[in-house]
Amino acid sequence: MKILVINGVNMNMLGIREPEKYGSMTLKDLEKELYAYSFELGIDLETYQSNHEGELVEKIHLAYKNTDGIVINPGAYTHTSIALRDALSAVSIPTVEIHMTNIHNREEFRHNSVIAPVCIAQISGFGADSYKLGIKGLVNYLKSYEINNIEN
Repeated sequence: MKILVINGVNMNMLGIREPEKYGSMTLKDLEKELYAYSFELGIDLETYQSNHEGELVEKIHLAYKNTDGIVINPGAYTHTSIALRDALSAVSIPTVEIHMTNIHNREEFRHNSVIAPVCIAQISGFGADSYKLGIKGLVNYLKSYEINNIEN
């Protein structure tokens, strides 16, 4: 099983950006932790980060027929990117939207996600653990989907 973890705009600034909200863990630290977690789960994991909306869309397109599931932290694109939403919708890969902070407990403009309606779930507010929760939930979902398809 292959899971793609996509980090959007400004996620490369982890460890520098608002440490009181995001902590001191860098993106590299986070990726190391997620790769270790993927070994525990017995899955293949790929990580990707870009600050450019078009590059994120291209990565989602490339995932088509090459990836079983996507975990995405779109960053600020969560609230604005119809392009990311349409790309996720087009590829129809089960996707979990995640956020390190609770977007519903922040500024009003952060409360709305244009991405969530095309995802199977949204997880926010657990820091780096939001990624692990998203990955684990997605893996369980995909396993359940496989079992249901075999039985039918």
